[in-house]
Amino acid sequence: MSVQDGELAELGEGTRATPGQRRMLTACFLGTTIEWYDFLVYGFLAPLVFDTLFFPKLDSAVGTIAVFGVFAVGFIARPLGGIVFAHLGDRLGRKPIMIWTMAVAGMATTAIGLLPAYSAIGILAPILLVTLRFAQGFALGGESTAAPLLAAESAPGRRRGLFASIVQGGAAAGTVLGATVVLLAGLLSREDLLAWGWRIPFLASAVIFLIGVYVRLKVAESPIFQRAVAQRGTRRVPLVAVLRGYKLPTVRVLCAAIAESSVFYFTAVFGLSYVVQTLELSPTLPLLGIAIGNGIGILSNPAFGWLSDRIGRRPLLVSAYLLGAIYVITAFFPLLRTETPALVVLAMAVPGAILQPMSLAVSGSFYPEQFDDARIRLSGSSLGRQLGTVLGGGLLPVVSASLVAATGGLGLSLTYYAVLCTGGVVAVLTARETARRAFS
Repeated sequence: MSVQDGELAELGEGTRATPGQRRMLTACFLGTTIEWYDFLVYGFLAPLVFDTLFFPKLDSAVGTIAVFGVFAVGFIARPLGGIVFAHLGDRLGRKPIMIWTMAVAGMATTAIGLLPAYSAIGILAPILLVTLRFAQGFALGGESTAAPLLAAESAPGRRRGLFASIVQGGAAAGTVLGATVVLLAGLLSREDLLAWGWRIPFLASAVIFLIGVYVRLKVAESPIFQRAVAQRGTRRVPLVAVLRGYKLPTVRVLCAAIAESSVFYFTAVFGLSYVVQTLELSPTLPLLGIAIGNGIGILSNPAFGWLSDRIGRRPLLVSAYLLGAIYVITAFFPLLRTETPALVVLAMAVPGAILQPMSLAVSGSFYPEQFDDARIRLSGSSLGRQLGTVLGGGLLPVVSASLVAATGGLGLSLTYYAVLCTGGVVAVLTARETARRAFS
């Protein structure tokens, strides 16, 4: 079948979502919300108390670097989790791994809330923290690609961008939830926060992940994956097929994922630390900005996904990377340094409301569309995405904190960020437009 024939066949499908498709979207959205809450609550809470609780022997700057180093461990685990769960997803189906990833993430997050601090068990405390952070990242490595892929493969007609972006909106919802819970915990006195308040955001995961697992048990398997397996069988080792036949698409996804993840983690995680540690302001304002911005992002994600189905993926992705670089380099830190409450909130809200959704919403469909075989699609898109997220969002906060500590300024950090965005632009411009191409 030619591409044109495939396009006509896809256009001929129904465009209304069935009850099963709506149930799938709801389950994927809720699950993604919970997974991102689990993963990000550490990033929001860690700069406030974890240097004191788990690294008390280090001075302030080194303690901040250590805290972000533990944060980066979750990202380092993501490629491994992505490889393992993607292999299973391309062999057994998308649905089973979405249940397993949620269970692993929920248990790891709850366990962090039960950890004794350094004062109680010494060096074992940060070791256990690193181990559980690794488990969180391992689980998200499978989740963050599988959920939007299932939505895209289940979409009616030519609505892959919209369906995948609705699921990606769960990342914004999880961010809102995490920021709000940490914001409420931050209203406690410093003594209460260090004594017990920091545990509440982690322990809350025990309830919500059980709900999420129950909802996901109702999800149907991807029809495109089922059809491909029925016709041609599964690949024995999907990752090997990716490395042999899909090197360039994987590199494109990797570079795009570096740029996509950088804007959020540079502004929300490193930016929060900058406000608290460098400007010595309360975390209330930046957390409020993050919550407001991502609250808007829950709606702007599907809006950008819908738009990508009409004008294409490439224009939105290129615009997102360029605007992200311009905003961070020219406006973000100047707004924070005004120390004016409204401007600090605005500075933290803009990325979550506009810049991150513009790329995140589209990536949920663009990444898997680079791979034309459903039997290796999850492995290929997951490998590129998870490696890119490590090199982008995972390392960016710790690299930026280290550069600021070494130079005393933001210049090198901003240059580093601009280079990452440029790589994403080049990757997208070298890819073919995929919005109107049929899935197989």
